[in-house]
Formats: sequence, structure tokens, C-alpha cells
Amino acid sequence: MAYPIKMVSQEVVEHMLGWNIPEEHQDLVHEHWRNFPAVSKYWHFGLAFIYTLLMLASMTGNGIVIWIFSTSKSLRSPSNMFVINLAIFDFMMMFEMPLLVLNSFHQRLLGYQLGCDIYAVLGSLSGIGGAITNAVIAFDRYKTISSPLDGRLNHTQAALLILFTWVWATPFSFLPAFRVWGKYVPEGFLTTCSFDFLTEDEDTRVFVMCIFVWSYVIPMCCICYFYSKLFSAVRLHERMLKEQAKKMNVKSLAANKDDSGKSVEIRIAKVAFTIFFLFVCAWTPYAFVAMTGAFGDRSILTPVATMIPAVCAKVVSCLDPWVYAINHPRYRAELQKRVPWMGVREADPDNTSNVSGATAQTQNPAEA
Repeated sequence: MAYPIKMVSQEVVEHMLGWNIPEEHQDLVHEHWRNFPAVSKYWHFGLAFIYTLLMLASMTGNGIVIWIFSTSKSLRSPSNMFVINLAIFDFMMMFEMPLLVLNSFHQRLLGYQLGCDIYAVLGSLSGIGGAITNAVIAFDRYKTISSPLDGRLNHTQAALLILFTWVWATPFSFLPAFRVWGKYVPEGFLTTCSFDFLTEDEDTRVFVMCIFVWSYVIPMCCICYFYSKLFSAVRLHERMLKEQAKKMNVKSLAANKDDSGKSVEIRIAKVAFTIFFLFVCAWTPYAFVAMTGAFGDRSILTPVATMIPAVCAKVVSCLDPWVYAINHPRYRAELQKRVPWMGVREADPDNTSNVSGATAQTQNPAEA
């Protein structure tokens, strides 16, 4: 009875990462990972369980966002087209998760190089596309709030910006897949793949630096710039309202109809800022791991440590749609109509506006 236990203990001690990959595919495994013992099957099964939950959450959340925002007339605004685009990118990341679950149960990468390329392209497209879409959402919120009359984007402009996000995400997603520049390799538990940041040559380091700037630094700078301009515009607007209220000898102008519309826009901006915060939480760990692998101390890049950024990115892709569900009034109203089993309680904004208008006319008959 003790013999099988002894064999299992020896297997755990003696086997190193990459031991179960066939000889003809051993070039996939970087020498850095061969210095670590093989990951226990319980780590693999635990990760598969986490990814299964995330996959169900992503399918539900992003699927409902795409369905409701694309089919509801009240939500077919140019600004909400960017919400749909972000949900599509997040939904695309969900397609990685079944591959990871299968890889985890086999404790190795299925499909080897082809499987690695498919997994990494899905992750790269969704990650870079989601990052630049966050920047576009920040630009749209800034234009809408700072210039509510002539700053709003129309549907054609929104469609062109969405096309721009896909064009932006394409080069660094497919160049490594076709070995034009960089390459995709297994990482961490050797059940997921990302671009190579461990090979010690000048070409790899230049590639890592370029993709770091392209997919992280530029979107981050754009988001910070547009949000700083947005909040400056909001502060200026509030200061003007206070000065006007003081001149009119009233406490506040918040009851004004135009200001009510402005407050809705500001609430949407808060939602977009929350999405930006989630973006930082999702991709900063990945950026840190990649830059450390290329230019820093690689000894801290253990298999477990390098799997944390991947999990963070998947978690955020599942949280994005629920942020809109919590903060978007019209979206909550549509959820109440279409999926009442979710228990959402939200008054119809259109009915609320009509009731408010009727009340105002009743209270001010001389103005009617």
C-alpha cells in the first residue's frame, strides 16, 4: 500500500516543469521554467475550477451586455457603441478559458505550438483591444461632458473609432503568431501562452519594449489625459453653477433640467473611470512580469507568480459588464424588463422624466 504513495512522492520531487511534453516539442519550454519542479495536479485542477467560474460569469455578463445594448432602442447611442465593443473584447477573452481548462486537466499544452498561438492571439486581441477601447471611452466621455452641444460623437464617428480599436489591436496580436516579430511561448504552469519575454536577445527586448508602450503606456497616458481634462471641465461647470446660483440668490441650480442631464453624464463618467481602474488592476501585473522578464531579476518570476496576472486579466474581463449593470440607469431598467429573475429594481428613466415634466407643468400652470 505504501508503494504507490512512494511513487507519487518521487514523481513530485523528481519531475521538473516540461517533463510531460514530447521531445519534438521541447523547444517550446524556455530554460527558465525547467528550473522549477512540476506543478502539482491540484494546482492545475484548482486553476481549472477558477477559470470555469470565470467563463460562466463572462458568458453571462458580457453576453447580456451585448444583447441588451445592441437590441434596445434607448441604448443605441454612439457612446454605448463603445460599451458593446468593450464587451466583445472581454467576451473574446472568454474563449481562452475552455482551452485553459482542457490544458489543466492534461497538465500540459494541447496542440503545442498551434494551440499556444490560438490561445495567445485571443488573449492579445482582447487585451490590447480592451485597453485602447478604454482610452476611446475616456475620449468620448471628455468630449460629451466638456462640449455637450457640439462635442457628442455621431454613429459614423463612433464606428470609425471602433474600427480603429481593432486595427490598433491587430499588429502585436498576429506578428508573433506568424513569427514576423516576436513569438508566443508557454508560461507559468505551461498551460497558458503569452509573447516571449524571456529570450535573451536584442530583438526580443525591443519587441517587449514596443508592445509595452503600444498596449499599456499609450492607452494609459490617453486615459489619464482625457480624464484629467474631463474632471477639469466638471469642476469648471460646477463653479459656474455656484456663481450663477449666488447671483440668482438661490441655494442650488441642481433642479435645472440641463443640469440633470449633465449629472447623468457625470455618473456615466464615474462608471468609465471605474472601468479604467479595473484596467489598471488587470494589466499592470502583466506589464510588470513582462518587463521584469526582459530587463529585471527573473528569479522572482516563479510559475505561480506569473499565473497571477493572467487570472487578474480574466477576472476584470468578467467584472466590466457588471459595473455597467450597477451604474447605468437605462441598462438596469432593461435588465428589469428582460431578465426579471436577476432581481434588479429600477424605475424606467423615460417614465420618470415624463412624470417629472407633468408635475412641473401642474405646479407652474402660468408657464404652460
